[in-house]
Amino acid sequence: MKILAIESSCDETAAAVVEDGRKVLSSVVASQVEEHRLYGGVVPEIASRRHAEAIVPVVSQALEQAKLALDDIDALAVTYAPGLIGALLVGVNFAKGLSLSTGLPLVPVHHLRSHIASNYISNQELKPPFLCLVVSGGHSHIVMVEDYTKMKIIGRTRDDAAGEAFDKAARTMGMPYPGGIELDKVAESGDPRAFKLPRPTVHDAPYDFSFSGLKTAVINLLHNSAQKGVELNKADVCASFRYAVVDCLCTNFLKAADDLNVDKLVIAGGVSANSLLRRTLFEECEKRGFKFYMPDKSLCGDNAAMVGAQGYYEYLAGKTAGTDLNAYATMSIEE
Repeated sequence: MKILAIESSCDETAAAVVEDGRKVLSSVVASQVEEHRLYGGVVPEIASRRHAEAIVPVVSQALEQAKLALDDIDALAVTYAPGLIGALLVGVNFAKGLSLSTGLPLVPVHHLRSHIASNYISNQELKPPFLCLVVSGGHSHIVMVEDYTKMKIIGRTRDDAAGEAFDKAARTMGMPYPGGIELDKVAESGDPRAFKLPRPTVHDAPYDFSFSGLKTAVINLLHNSAQKGVELNKADVCASFRYAVVDCLCTNFLKAADDLNVDKLVIAGGVSANSLLRRTLFEECEKRGFKFYMPDKSLCGDNAAMVGAQGYYEYLAGKTAGTDLNAYATMSIEE
């Protein structure tokens, strides 16, 4: 079964053709990073306009790259939640129009479920059930994936997401957007124990995260040193902050796995590309005898291949929509 998938939840306009949920026949991504870098972050109005400009050529290119015509496609999949509402609407409305004109079934796909599904492309043998740490700029969740379309939230952030904390700390240090990527690179040459930073916990919720206080702590460290005229080693600050964030993520994730007696662990989302997170979980899972899966780094960011992968399983589960499909800025992964 060949699915044409569309993704437009933030600042990447993407389209892909995926066969049977695992084989990527084409994947095209038009990024807006350079433009949003001028403003230090994503400007929703600009993002929506650029999606509207890029979606037709991106979809056309995805079909051309796969050497297929619309007549060869069996279904359409589109990200409809969560994300920037204006950006989502571009993809959803384009997909609805395409479905109406071709008669192809339309499959609405949750963005975070798609990130998890990126692992089905990178790891052909992976099947539920498993425990997944979903970490990105807007989300930090521990999710029990009971089946391809049945998921339960075990833990979540109470304030900032891990990716958001990385980006804000990086911006304070003068790094260009998206800062989390640059911070990860700089941290590789630093001392992770140079600065002692807090490890916030949530009372009575051992699997939940809180990154707001940790983010504030590193920003205060930077501001206080600047006011005193003391120059800090940037690599050491980056390494210490990265170590603190990854420590929080891994501690809760591994505790959840132990408590739930799960020995198959998966990571997904933009922050799953973080070098220290990948190394730490690989090593910890190896010590415990757990199976550990992570997506290829090329699939960690937003793309449509992952939408096509999850769309396949949503379609098999009977989840389709009509022309009344709407986009939603927020929605639980459990819905």
